[in-house]
Amino acid sequence: MPGPILRELKSHAPFTLMGALTGIALLLLILITRVNVKVLEPAFHSFHAVHVFLSALVTAGMYRRYRKGIVAAVLIGFVGSVGIASLSDVIFPHHGGAFVLRLAAEPHHMHFHLPAIEQWWLIGPVALLGVAMGIWKPTTKMPHSGHVLLSTWASLFYLLVHASGEVNWIPLLPLVFVVLFVAVWLPCCVSDIVFPLLFVGEEAIGHDHDHPHGGAGTTKGDSEDGGGLS
Repeated sequence: MPGPILRELKSHAPFTLMGALTGIALLLLILITRVNVKVLEPAFHSFHAVHVFLSALVTAGMYRRYRKGIVAAVLIGFVGSVGIASLSDVIFPHHGGAFVLRLAAEPHHMHFHLPAIEQWWLIGPVALLGVAMGIWKPTTKMPHSGHVLLSTWASLFYLLVHASGEVNWIPLLPLVFVVLFVAVWLPCCVSDIVFPLLFVGEEAIGHDHDHPHGGAGTTKGDSEDGGGLS
């Protein structure tokens, strides 16, 4: 397993880098236009919910392609989507943001908010809808660009909305970039490689997400030629 994980980390890095840069550009636009960050809270919940839905669809669909158990597909799709999207959109940005804000000229703190618990009435049904669609029509296709941008922007909005007080983000931009990159990069690879391998075996390595650089998805046959997953 270490080999596929390392290959996946490498293949995801360039596009995740570009995604993090879009997050910084969006943050600069927000700062320049002096948008009240509190109005971004609905945007965070929207991006996070769509991220959960797509992750549930792909995870449940991937399991159904290789295994036929419906109950297992529901459990794996639900836990995998809600858990990994929470890591990417909430847990990583919360702890990363808390560290960054301690380094600010005027230290701030992060308020913790977990939609899977506090907005269970939204996240639960969205995840189950994604699982149901994945079981009904199994698919593992999801544009990597969509995955990266949804997660990056959800992570950014979490940082902005849940930071206490008015933060001077400009001196912190390099650290915010690192937080956004790691928040997407590691959970994305867990979602694409580690989690599927636990349940469907190494054949999952050949699933056909779109290639991170925009090509057609890889298959089990062409993965031997060095194609990466996304």
